[in-house]
Amino acid sequence: MPVSADTLRLQLDYSAWVTRRLLDAASELTAADWSRDFGTADRSVAGTLLHIFAADRIWLARVLGAGQPNHAEPDFEEIATLRGAWLSLAAEWNAWAGTLSDESALAVLSYSDLKGNPWQTPLWQIVLHVVNHATHHRGQVVGFLRALGRQPPALDLIAYYRQVG
Repeated sequence: MPVSADTLRLQLDYSAWVTRRLLDAASELTAADWSRDFGTADRSVAGTLLHIFAADRIWLARVLGAGQPNHAEPDFEEIATLRGAWLSLAAEWNAWAGTLSDESALAVLSYSDLKGNPWQTPLWQIVLHVVNHATHHRGQVVGFLRALGRQPPALDLIAYYRQVG
């Protein structure tokens, strides 16, 4: 069932809000904790955040019709550099979403995945996927922070609703 353009914008706003909160928490880590290997697919806080960022960047390039960006995840050794790039990326997502209407959100995007397989997916499903993918991996980062003895910030959607009214 499709969702409204306003709902998609709200989801993207939530994703940007929660990413800023998680980056704030991660900025308090030591370099060793930033890169500590937890034995997961993306290994560390840094690797997991970079994975989310890279996926957000790839999907934005697709919806903008810009083709496939370089799949290599950027190498941000300092969280401040990642933060700046991510805030810029979130602004690009926001600008794109600002052009959406309920009708245009139903448009089907043709693209190829990273293996070259062709796909067609409605834009509204892509936006919800982008937000859901990030939510999954942010949950991993929360677990890493707890394992490091840190108190992660509230990242639940209801916390966002309560803060923004």
